[in-house]
Amino acid sequence: MDSTTVSPDPQRVAIVTGAARGIGAAVARRLSSDGFSVAVLDLDDGACAPTVEAVDSAGGRALGVGVDVADGPSVQAAVDRVAAELGPPTVLVNNAGITRDNLLFKMSEDDWDAVLRVHLRGAFLMSKAAQAHMAKNGWGRIVNLSSTSALGNRGQANYAAAKAGMQGFTKTLAIELGRFGVTVNAIAPGFIVTDMTAQTAERLGVSFEDFQAARAAETPVPRVGTPEDIAHAVSFFVSEGASFVSGQVLYVAGGPRA
Repeated sequence: MDSTTVSPDPQRVAIVTGAARGIGAAVARRLSSDGFSVAVLDLDDGACAPTVEAVDSAGGRALGVGVDVADGPSVQAAVDRVAAELGPPTVLVNNAGITRDNLLFKMSEDDWDAVLRVHLRGAFLMSKAAQAHMAKNGWGRIVNLSSTSALGNRGQANYAAAKAGMQGFTKTLAIELGRFGVTVNAIAPGFIVTDMTAQTAERLGVSFEDFQAARAAETPVPRVGTPEDIAHAVSFFVSEGASFVSGQVLYVAGGPRA
């Protein structure tokens, strides 16, 4: 028997959550260009249309699916639909997330619960549903979106806790799923230009342009990040060449931390 790496099933299907815009949309487009059929998941299936159209117009294949990632039956129905219409998913990118920023003494219980619900419960439910297909196939990739906020960030106790939790979740799944040919890694973006970071600037009362300039000035690579920067990293983690890379957290932040 030779040592040639076994290729994954030619029917390659990726699920990207929170893919209606921003990082998720960029990841969906990149995975399509890498040869995957892409399920574009977001809370409102109508909001998925621009990403689906972008993939289709570039010659790819995409399916928009509305899902509440923190609701078990909704998640199972979404994954079942993807398997039925595109094929069994072998790649999952847990990107869905929200922010409810505030200082601790002002943060409500609802704001705490909402952020952890979407990020952590959502990643748990999506991973649990998708891994069944990956394990059966003997090949799979899960990529979780963490953040440099996992290292601590003023006004984001809920978000920082969720993103730190994603790193522990990633490392544990890597241990559990590796025997089934499934790798699990995380990406921790620094400052990325998205609607979410624009909302942060608005909350702080500064223009988005000034906000970007200030963040670029404090980054070793003196610029802000783009959703495409994260999509490139996802592309690496889901590639066959990354088959011996698992349980890792890659900071895509223009420096060792941001």
